[in-house]
Amino acid sequence: MFDSVFSSISNAAASNPISLTDSVLTILISFILGAVISITYMKTSNKGGYSQNFSLTLIIIPTVIAIIVLLIGNNIARAFSLAGAFSIIKFRSAPGDPKDIAFVLFTMAAGLACGVGAYSYAGMFTVFLCVLMYVLSVINFGAKKVSNKLLKITIPEDLEYEGVFEDIFATYTTRHELIRVKTMDLGSLFQLVFTVTMDNKKSEKEFLDALRCRNGNLNIVLSMTEDMSGY
Repeated sequence: MFDSVFSSISNAAASNPISLTDSVLTILISFILGAVISITYMKTSNKGGYSQNFSLTLIIIPTVIAIIVLLIGNNIARAFSLAGAFSIIKFRSAPGDPKDIAFVLFTMAAGLACGVGAYSYAGMFTVFLCVLMYVLSVINFGAKKVSNKLLKITIPEDLEYEGVFEDIFATYTTRHELIRVKTMDLGSLFQLVFTVTMDNKKSEKEFLDALRCRNGNLNIVLSMTEDMSGY
């Protein structure tokens, strides 16, 4: 039994050598596909919020994967050796964005397709997925139409705060709730804390301007609801 296993591994190790033409073609095509995927990633990132290092990495990954697959081929001995080498490598990094992880898997798939010689298939699904990602980014697919915020309004003590901002809230928000009232400056000022659900079709600046006109241009803070622990 052991003799047969050793014999099969030895026979696999004597596989056909890799031609120079196939190697150059594989590296070139995988590099081009990586560049296309990287450009798509940069174009679909919100407000240019992407990492240059990550963009460069997306270009390199398909080429590296293609070279690895090209070297291994059907060689069982090489496959086991590569698995052992990767098993001793420890990856330490901060948790990534789900979109970034999807692009990494995208580039790996392109590299695998190039490594096995399926160039037309690699090019076809790369172009299709890049176009799909760009279209979804343009239409802003999955974006929330409303956003929850924490609103802090400072008003003078002589201003009746109950219902004083109701008409403004009705115009610029879809929901609001008064959760706290606090006196400030020895009782000369009040701070009102609201949770509001903003309508993203409305301008936040116009909303704040309307509030400033009503509270005498005193301090107003509009923040994300994650900041509620410090209110």
